[in-house]
Amino acid sequence: MCGRYVSSSSSADLARAFDVDDVVGEDLSPSWNVAPTQQVRVALERAEQEEEPVRQLRTVRWGLVPSWAKDRKIGSKMINARVETLTEKPAFRAAARRRRCLVPADGYYEWQTADGRKTPYFLHAADEEVLAFAGLYELWQDPERAEDDPDRWLWSCTIVTTSAPDTLGHVHDRCPLLIPADLRDAWLDPALTEDDAVRDLLAQVPEPRLEPHPVSTAVNNPRNNTPDLVAPS
Repeated sequence: MCGRYVSSSSSADLARAFDVDDVVGEDLSPSWNVAPTQQVRVALERAEQEEEPVRQLRTVRWGLVPSWAKDRKIGSKMINARVETLTEKPAFRAAARRRRCLVPADGYYEWQTADGRKTPYFLHAADEEVLAFAGLYELWQDPERAEDDPDRWLWSCTIVTTSAPDTLGHVHDRCPLLIPADLRDAWLDPALTEDDAVRDLLAQVPEPRLEPHPVSTAVNNPRNNTPDLVAPS
């Protein structure tokens, strides 16, 4: 799974890295300990009415709230979506067809369990390039807000996970699905809506190649949020 990650790049840097046309929503401070239900940045493509799709960098809530949810609390249980059932699960299948996004990250944390102890690791690209986690996003209308309330729509996201390869599996058996640069346009393409096409695209995603190293247990507390969290322990 993916329950914590690092996102320290500015919105301007992310906009350049992901060829974004429009930056929407509040800017976010760098975070070395992003936790579920917090606000995060995602890249997505969206067409309004009959216009051409526009690639956006948008602030959303981590923890997907399906459109049919009764309240937003369900989002805390929807921080990850398993790639194996992405087009089948009621909570994710509609978004898998039409609302895919990329979640930029410097890397993520995972905890290795051995002899009753949990050791946190930071997993990142060898070249320190920004990673693109596969994600899904949703829009949920808050029934307690008026139709003309600008905050009536909640934007939320989930991170897609897959089986960890042998090089990472000793840390944890699941890891985020990483979308390489040559597949990002296809992943964000809102015109790709057929289940078979989505599954074909997912089948092209290569195994992640990341470097893990142990870090301080200070990362266990989401209130700790400083650059030294990613330093090898």
